[in-house]
Formats: sequence, C-alpha cells, structure tokens
Amino acid sequence: MYTMDELRKFCYSCHKCRLSGTRTNVVFGEGSEHADIMFVGEGPGYNEDVQGRPFVGKAGQLLDKMIEAIALKRSDVYIANVVKCRPPENRNPFEDESNACLNYLRWQVKLVKPKIIVCLGAVSAKNLINPNLSISKQRGQFVKKGDIYFMPTYHPSYLLRNEPAKKDAWEDFKSIAVKLKEIKEIST
Repeated sequence: MYTMDELRKFCYSCHKCRLSGTRTNVVFGEGSEHADIMFVGEGPGYNEDVQGRPFVGKAGQLLDKMIEAIALKRSDVYIANVVKCRPPENRNPFEDESNACLNYLRWQVKLVKPKIIVCLGAVSAKNLINPNLSISKQRGQFVKKGDIYFMPTYHPSYLLRNEPAKKDAWEDFKSIAVKLKEIKEIST
C-alpha cells in the first residue's frame, strides 16, 4: 500500500490527461490523514491552481465557515477533488479526465479511511455515488457504500451564486454532524 507522500509524488508527475498540460500546480488534497470526514469537490479553480491547495478561494472560505459551524476545523477534515488539475475556464471535468484521476482519489480514501464523505456538487456525487444522481433531488441523503456514508450536497461555489440554497446546505451540514456523532457512539 502506498503512503500519502508516495501518492502525492505520483500525482505531481501525472500526465494521464490533457489537464496536466495547462495546470500551474497539482492540487493533491490536504487535511488530517486520520479524518472522520472527507470533503470532495470536482476540481481546482484558479486560486487553487495558483496555490496548489484545495478550496482556498471564496468557495473555500465559505466551506471553512460551514465546517466551523459544525464545531470542526479545516485541520480536522480531509479535503480533496475528483480531478487534481484545474479544468480550463473552471469548466466541469470531462469524463475521461475524471476517470484518469479517480484512482488517486480512491487511494486517498483508502489512506484516510473517513467515516463520511461529503460530495460537494454534482460532479463529485456522480463520480462517487451514482452517475445518474440528481443533486437537487438527492442532496442531504446519506448513501452507505462499504463502511463509508456518502452525502451529496451543494458545492460552495453554487451557494455563493444562489443564496437561498444556503439554508438547504446548512441542514445538510447539521445532518453530517448528527451522523458523525451516531457513528462515534456506535464505535465506542
């Protein structure tokens, strides 16, 4: 089994898809490698590409506030994306690009061993839960796969453009906190 550092090195030298040709930095992921909760977005944006870190722009600032609202810190969770390189013009990653990166994400999940994976947006949810998932119809609903509970919710960048959806996302995050508490009580 790989270590996180070995996996990071593989990602930094990856040229499996066209996104590697336009990236400034690989955005591998960050946070606690023993996190109970993992957040997975679709791919890096401009700020993330420049800094080489996930969710550092306005959407990242909102995500940080949402995490803090359920009594956690960014350092308590693990944050990653489906693709590790920025798609041009912040478009959604194409299927072949997502497929080229998914094994990296699967290894991150194996190494972190989260109890809950929060899929931020439709791209993440479709890649990790079900390709036919409708984020507007299924957000906030847990799906158990193996030992992990997956929950799709709105992407923070969507919430920045659609203020009324923040209420739904807040309900989702409260459910995440409750589910984590339940899981911890069962395992003690």
